[in-house]
Amino acid sequence: MHILPYGSWPSPIDARLAAAHDGRPEYVGFVGEEVWWTAPRPAEGGRRTLVRRHVDGTEESVLPAPWNVRSRVVEYGGRPWAGAVREGGPLVVFVNFADQRLYAHEPGSEPRPLTPVSLVGAGLRWAEPQVLLERGEVWCVLEEFTGEAPTDVRRVLAAVPLDGSAAGDRGAVRELTDDRRRFVTGPRLSPDGRRAVWLAWDHPAMPWDATEVVVAEVTPDGRLSGPHVVAGGERESVAQADWAADGSLLYASDRGGWWNLYRDHEPVCPREEEFGGALWKLGHQWFAPLDDGLVAAVHGRGATALGILDPESGELVDAAGPWTEFTATLAVRGDRVVAVAASPRSAYEVVELDARTGRARVIGAAHDDAVDPAYYPEPQIRTFTGPEGREIHAHVYPPHNPGCVAPGNELPPYIVHAHGGPTDRAPLVLDLEIAYFTSRGIGVAEVDYGGSTGYGREYRERLREQWGVVDVEDCAAVALALADEGTADRRRLAIRGGSAGGWTAAVSLTGTDVYACGTISYPVLDLEAWATGGTHDLESRYLDGLVGPLAEVPARYAERSPVAHADRITVPFLLLQGLDDVICPPAQAERFLARLAGRRVPHAHLTFEGEGHGFRRAATMVRALEAELSLYAQVFGLRPPGVPVLELVQ
Repeated sequence: MHILPYGSWPSPIDARLAAAHDGRPEYVGFVGEEVWWTAPRPAEGGRRTLVRRHVDGTEESVLPAPWNVRSRVVEYGGRPWAGAVREGGPLVVFVNFADQRLYAHEPGSEPRPLTPVSLVGAGLRWAEPQVLLERGEVWCVLEEFTGEAPTDVRRVLAAVPLDGSAAGDRGAVRELTDDRRRFVTGPRLSPDGRRAVWLAWDHPAMPWDATEVVVAEVTPDGRLSGPHVVAGGERESVAQADWAADGSLLYASDRGGWWNLYRDHEPVCPREEEFGGALWKLGHQWFAPLDDGLVAAVHGRGATALGILDPESGELVDAAGPWTEFTATLAVRGDRVVAVAASPRSAYEVVELDARTGRARVIGAAHDDAVDPAYYPEPQIRTFTGPEGREIHAHVYPPHNPGCVAPGNELPPYIVHAHGGPTDRAPLVLDLEIAYFTSRGIGVAEVDYGGSTGYGREYRERLREQWGVVDVEDCAAVALALADEGTADRRRLAIRGGSAGGWTAAVSLTGTDVYACGTISYPVLDLEAWATGGTHDLESRYLDGLVGPLAEVPARYAERSPVAHADRITVPFLLLQGLDDVICPPAQAERFLARLAGRRVPHAHLTFEGEGHGFRRAATMVRALEAELSLYAQVFGLRPPGVPVLELVQ
């Protein structure tokens, strides 16, 4: 055991290792008896591939580079693939990221395009495909740009011919709905094929604010007839809708303050837990009906579990296992339930649950310890008290290294992490990026500030018109509480975050004196620009709820924007930005830095070509993580071995 100052502990978890394990499997599904999913490939330009698990348990990456299975619908994307068995073999349709066309693929042959290329704006985009062999079609969400502006867009449900006749002919795409609704999700067909259900919502609402459940009859010739709203509405969010095996309608609504499951409009398991979440990506699935009438459901308060729910009795039995987080992707076939799950000791894995026996096992993307697990962080689930006595949920990861301790009189530096969204939360899972810091002697606190999901609608709505206030106060309250209780060094506190978390980090540095430095990644910095055409369509009216309508409270936009108060920053910071980011464009960061000119504040601005909103390439993640550690080392007086020095300019 070595006695070394915090921040100087040698660690086997370097930035390359953390980058190699970034990302997770997503969008599980059955193709016949086989399980398929998408998987990240950070070392291959950050693309996502399709993984096929054969019946014998072997895994195969189906599509080689440069194929990239990822949709850009609403920019955050959605379910990009679906499959079926035709003539004894799998037929898979998928969205390719580069051109956003829908392709059909049968193993042994090259993918063939099903949809055309549009020369207008950002083109034609597709999500949530469903292969309907009996109709010879793929039903999906179509996002079509009609001009150059990010808000020149329409969305409809559409049917694409499987024979490829629409590959060069936009007119061959059959539209199933009109475009009166700004946003729609993919339709779910009833077991008898005679009805369809989907979700819809309109600006200025976000899907966690107000959505509607729409039901229509499916005519013999495949049209959707008489669509009408059956649930949802103002101040009610429905996260998902589907059909039970007996034809009853299931949906997850927060009308009672929590996303609970309803069957034919009656609650089936009312709890102060969430059975749904924020619909940032189309095709999220928190529940899946089984053939016998039971329902597989991801649920929880904060951390999530996978359970089997009996809608008749309301009984819910959770799968046994080490996992503390199940993501919003499920697939069912017979008694088999497939999900993606992780824990503080394991990364995200593909898990199969036998609904009859309750036995769960890992069947894909199995976790493999890349280093001795003794170096993994050891989380503490904490609840802190914030302003006005409000509860603040957080995960605290103290410094941890099996071979090192610090001198007895030294307190550790801590990084406060603000998650994105802001309608998101910090999952309780193994994250080698956190381990990168904790194993070197730097603590991390992930804060589920007011506005986070997982704790009910009231907690989520604490941020209504309070963005830049409540989130900043809650992060500061956690940081100061850790210092007051003797857990953290008050003089060595930092804040970090990306996207909305980058906003919180930037506002914290311009508006408080809590932190000695900060890392701001692909952030929102200029509220007025963001609200007047400076972002994509999905979030173009988001600030109406987070800040207030611009026309009514213009002073509030100026008052809170970091770009207007860059001159208030007095501590060093690192600003990270993808140059292809259309959600938080690089121009905001440039305006922010221009306002800082002449202030002589040490900082670094790193930009990355080919990166959008969030980093996917291994080389980018390595550079960003090493730069961040170097910032903390310089500000906190640390000596981490083997880390390149980040040049700070003034």
